[in-house]
Amino acid sequence: MPIFSPNTFVASINYIYFWGVLHPALCLTVFSRCRVCCIFCCFTRVHRIFFPPRDRLTFREMTTTREGTCCAEMAMVCLTDFEEYAKEHLSKATWDYYAAGADECCTRDDNLLAYKRIRLRPRILRDVSVCDTRTTVQGTEISFPVGIAPTAFHCLAWHEGEMATARATEAVNTCYITSTYSTCSVEEIAAAAPNGYRWFQLYVYRDRKLSESIIHRVEALGYKALVLTVDVPYTGKRRNDIRNQFKLPPHLKVKNFDGVFQEAAGPAGEEYGVPANTLDPSISWKDVYWLQSLTRLPIIIKGILTKEDAELAVEHGVQGIIVSNHGGRQLDGGPATIDALSEIVDTVQGRIEVYLDGGVRTGSDVLKAVALGAKCVFIGRPAVWGLAYKGEEGLKEVLHILNDEFRLSMALSGCRNVAEINRNLIQFSKL
Repeated sequence: MPIFSPNTFVASINYIYFWGVLHPALCLTVFSRCRVCCIFCCFTRVHRIFFPPRDRLTFREMTTTREGTCCAEMAMVCLTDFEEYAKEHLSKATWDYYAAGADECCTRDDNLLAYKRIRLRPRILRDVSVCDTRTTVQGTEISFPVGIAPTAFHCLAWHEGEMATARATEAVNTCYITSTYSTCSVEEIAAAAPNGYRWFQLYVYRDRKLSESIIHRVEALGYKALVLTVDVPYTGKRRNDIRNQFKLPPHLKVKNFDGVFQEAAGPAGEEYGVPANTLDPSISWKDVYWLQSLTRLPIIIKGILTKEDAELAVEHGVQGIIVSNHGGRQLDGGPATIDALSEIVDTVQGRIEVYLDGGVRTGSDVLKAVALGAKCVFIGRPAVWGLAYKGEEGLKEVLHILNDEFRLSMALSGCRNVAEINRNLIQFSKL
């Protein structure tokens, strides 16, 4: 009876080399026949614990040496890689701020899970040798139906902040919705990417002159639309921000209001870079008419989740709707945006454009949203992860990955251009 099979012994060594463990099936075969192999494998297991193979290192270990200097970079394959990098490299307070959802984060998490409940119905033999991802929003062509949602405080992730975001979106030729709560001013952003396609996200303040002033500034700078955020009469309860007592570091500020709120915080204190209770909770549908009296820019309402409000938006003459729950940061327990999309699209019936944000992480997510009627989707947190990785280049990489994934999902579903994407592609899971 042979002591052991040489082939089995080699197989065990190869398995250990790649995975750092010995498969149980090999254990039964090899260990029962060879004490030498047992000793070798025990030693190898211990060696692997203290000297892990390169493909088993953590992200931080992959990108830094023992002395803290940069070493060979790990390939960024999907948006989750950027998320992991950002989580390991941003401070806890900054990471918690970006990641925060309201209360128990049910809505934040369901934004992602809802996409997994949707299945695609691919068509075959469609000649997808060429797939065109281009589309238009408000009459302007963009390279693919993904833009950047309004997210605050980009300088927390990268020193150039929103200026890097503007350059990245200009290079990729897509839409960037600039946040009121930017750490670069609207003037700095416009100067950084003079040919970029930008909208401006607006809050309505108790002091209406603040809103009026910034509307006139962005219109003069060539921003192409106003995005009115309507789901923040009050700020949602974000538990980790409260625990961390989140505040902007002293060297950063909400640049669009630089000097406006000096010595104005009062007894209520500061909330996300401005005095608390600055937003106007009395905002109502009549304020849409007020905004229309101030500007000729298209007005897009962000934060609609029901067919009733979608109908009111059309009746009040807005040019677009962003189906949004503020990334799950406001009302916890509301619907995932992809779940709310269909009833809004059915209500609008093509009278105005419908967009979506929340939970988009892959090209197939983009395909599902477009198939359900979204003209374009907007990403928030993944944009910040890209900035945290490499600033402008990191965000461009995020967008290129999404575009490549979207094109591949189109091809595998039998769609040659965006116009061929429709609801016939969608099958909702019974799970």
